[in-house]
Amino acid sequence: MCTAVRFTDPSGNLFFGRNLDWTVGYGERVVVTPPAARVAPAFERPTDPETGHAVIGMGIVVGGLPLYFDCANEAGLAVAGLNFPQSARYASSPVEGATNVAAYEFPFWVARNFSSVSEVRSALGRVAVVAKPVNEQLPVAKLHWIISDARESVVVECLERGLVVWDNDAGVLTNEPDFGWHRQNLRNYLSLSGDEPAAGTWGLPFGSGSGTQGLPGDYSGPARFVRAAFVNAHYPAKTAEKDNVTRLFRTLGAAAVPEGCATMPDGSQERTLYTSGFSAKTRTYFHATYDDPAILAYPLDACDLSGDAPFFAEPAA
Repeated sequence: MCTAVRFTDPSGNLFFGRNLDWTVGYGERVVVTPPAARVAPAFERPTDPETGHAVIGMGIVVGGLPLYFDCANEAGLAVAGLNFPQSARYASSPVEGATNVAAYEFPFWVARNFSSVSEVRSALGRVAVVAKPVNEQLPVAKLHWIISDARESVVVECLERGLVVWDNDAGVLTNEPDFGWHRQNLRNYLSLSGDEPAAGTWGLPFGSGSGTQGLPGDYSGPARFVRAAFVNAHYPAKTAEKDNVTRLFRTLGAAAVPEGCATMPDGSQERTLYTSGFSAKTRTYFHATYDDPAILAYPLDACDLSGDAPFFAEPAA
């Protein structure tokens, strides 16, 4: 379970963030990969440049390889992977003539090599996402991805019929089913409003918020999609950086999962392990955890990007 949102401020600056919902963490931290980092790809890709964008996001580092759960670059392109266990269908082995990308490296491949959604969209026509595990301890994760910049957002899904790129005008992604289903499902909620309903035949509404009656309140993927989309569409536009970061975290908070509300078959409890965000305006990554809701800031511009290996970033003082 996970939820992601994106929006732009009145000046056109991207704000992008996600909740990561799961039962256990992986020791994830904020990872920065400098432009000149030497990172071995999963497959030979002659089209990959030797140097790329600086990348910052949440993840782990295994054998010098950054495994990002979500990340962004200094050009203002952001990507996040969300759980998609029932529908994801990757290539079982590298496809001859294709640009082969392992599922585990997809977010980093996008953020390192491209500056815009348009560039990614053009490249995806030649891409095969391959079900290659990181190692024996880290098997293949079945995911789909939201990719956003200041101009547009797309969802990338590897389905039975092939790789599909959806235009994401809702600026939201959760989990199952596929994005096309979620987008159509929003039509069931066209009558929702943040306004207080007018008096009717049977009297006055009970108070403000009554216009949202019918908004789903459970923690399933479809319900979280609708809730996040509603809040994202109705939150008033803000101009200041601090106000937009607040908007991002409050919007994601509407879909956050508290412990005890999503129990797995083995009895373990899913919860929102962390919430993260990225401001393309200041090239700053933000994050807060379930146990510590204080939002920490990691400005990319404050990082030493002269090295040749990924490193863990420290928050701003």
